[in-house]
Amino acid sequence: MPELIAPTVRLHAAWLEAHAEWGPGFHEDGFGLIPADEVESAAGFAAWVARLGDESDPAKAAKAGGAACTYRWIVEGERVLGGIALRHGSGEFVQWAGHIGYGIRPSARRRGVATWALGRMLDEARVLGMDQVLLVCAADNLASVKTIERHGGVLEGIRNTKLGPARRYWIKIDLPIT
Repeated sequence: MPELIAPTVRLHAAWLEAHAEWGPGFHEDGFGLIPADEVESAAGFAAWVARLGDESDPAKAAKAGGAACTYRWIVEGERVLGGIALRHGSGEFVQWAGHIGYGIRPSARRRGVATWALGRMLDEARVLGMDQVLLVCAADNLASVKTIERHGGVLEGIRNTKLGPARRYWIKIDLPIT
């Protein structure tokens, strides 16, 4: 059974295995990986995990001039299946990439892992008081389309982006009655 966990240096080797499965580059959505991150060495990996932790803390993120982002890794045992991120706020990056972004390693796809993880992150968004979230995926990514629509995603439209046509979906979150 998968679980969502905060990024941890303990899974360095397992994360590198997942990263290698994706192939070269920094295209694993949901991990917060940027070209400046050096993740091969233990020290570089630890610095990246620390940055993700700082970005997950609203006070530290605001002090650094950005919005908070909750990062979670999707793991099963000691195997990293993917990553998912919940971006707080509604800034320019969120308008382009969405509130939630995720990526599942190729060998873990078609098992419902993304659908399960998205449901858990919608729960986290609810706890944060968010009443709706934007999800954006490539127009031809039918697996993500199905995942988003399973959670009630309503298509706003398709926009051209620097990465090509992208579908924009809104998911309404029912807030708990207090």
